[in-house]
Amino acid sequence: MRTVLRRPDFRLLFAGLLASMAAESILLLALAIWVKDLTGSDGLAGATIFAVIAPMTLAPLVGWFVDRYPRRPFFVAANLVTAVLLTPLLAVRDRADVWIIYAVAALYGLSYITLSAALSGLIRQLVPLDLLAEANGVLQTVRQGLRLIGPLAGAGLYAAVGGWMLAAIGMVGFLSAAAVVGALRTTESPPAGSGTRWLAEVGAGLRHLAREPALRRALFGYGLGSLAMGFSESLIFAYVDRGLGRDAAFVGVLVTVQGIGGLVGGLLSPAVVRRAGEVGTLAAGVAFFGPASLALTYPNLWLGFVAVLLAGVSLPLTMVGLHTLIQRRTPPGLLGRVAAASEAVVSGPQAFSIGAGALLVGALDYRLLFALIGLATLLAGGYLWHGRTLSPPPVARIPAPRRPVDRPGPAEGLTPADRPGPAEGLAPADRLVPAGQEAVGTSRPRRGR
Repeated sequence: MRTVLRRPDFRLLFAGLLASMAAESILLLALAIWVKDLTGSDGLAGATIFAVIAPMTLAPLVGWFVDRYPRRPFFVAANLVTAVLLTPLLAVRDRADVWIIYAVAALYGLSYITLSAALSGLIRQLVPLDLLAEANGVLQTVRQGLRLIGPLAGAGLYAAVGGWMLAAIGMVGFLSAAAVVGALRTTESPPAGSGTRWLAEVGAGLRHLAREPALRRALFGYGLGSLAMGFSESLIFAYVDRGLGRDAAFVGVLVTVQGIGGLVGGLLSPAVVRRAGEVGTLAAGVAFFGPASLALTYPNLWLGFVAVLLAGVSLPLTMVGLHTLIQRRTPPGLLGRVAAASEAVVSGPQAFSIGAGALLVGALDYRLLFALIGLATLLAGGYLWHGRTLSPPPVARIPAPRRPVDRPGPAEGLTPADRPGPAEGLAPADRLVPAGQEAVGTSRPRRGR
């Protein structure tokens, strides 16, 4: 990861994203806590998360809008708009104002899709293909690290100074991101229109996902995996309550352990991509959730720690594998639509399973449900692993050996003017070959000595 961080342009982007990701990690849980405090209802508090997820249905339209503009100025403008969207939170006073929190949560969810789609294209524009996995790994490592402190910090700030401070901190984070990324100097031309009708352009991202074999398998396999994983969001409370016999607050301890696993997974993900390819990395991430879920069928504290640690490792592996695959297999002019569409394909089933899990946990034994989740994710991981050859590991640059160039001498009847000059004595240059294989093929020439 040090290689990509040595690039000044990526370091600047990273600094801006650090500010916005910190704001995100503080806001999400705190908004639900705010609703709970104003209404006293767990259901209304949970509806806050649903309000954030609901705009995923607009992902294809959002992606089309993102692809119509240059990446950097659009990303800056989107951060500024997001900061403005948070200002109504400053007017929330009592239960009658809860609708403002819901409205802001929905608009924030729409902004999240927009920023994610624009960011995917901006990373692809700034970072060479062979460093995409490292760039995505760095961002996932930081995101997982913020999960360790962000929700706790947001809850603590809300308890200490109230919701208006959360809104102010969020605004500062997004404004800072806009200012830092605005300092980037990139060369990009306005995207050219395809000449087709706008409705066909909106659906182009979904069509690309369906036609490209590696992306099709990745989205289908991960969609099934995320459908199963979503049930665990509700089941973890039953595990803590019925299994471990502890208060619901203990879930925060498990989330912290999961965050540690996320840090490990984020650090390892670029190396896994280099060894197994993007689909193979995605397969490993989904499959890791299988033994984690199966371990939670037996309520034991230390086994539970191991289980959530494995679950934490799985998340950045899936994200880095999927994002890198999308960035490498998608034309730049289509990247916003494909990134947004993939977010909807993955998040839609997960949102459904979160709601279904909340209903099923009251009717079925949570241990049975964890066992079914474990089997389902292992099957989804196996399906993805069988398709890993669709995205082989990226190529590695190795030097090819020099070989002498035969030059005719005076004995062959050539005058000095007939002999080859320095520009004609050529040797093969470095070549790109699959890591661990013999260099073959031709390459561009370079000057000999």
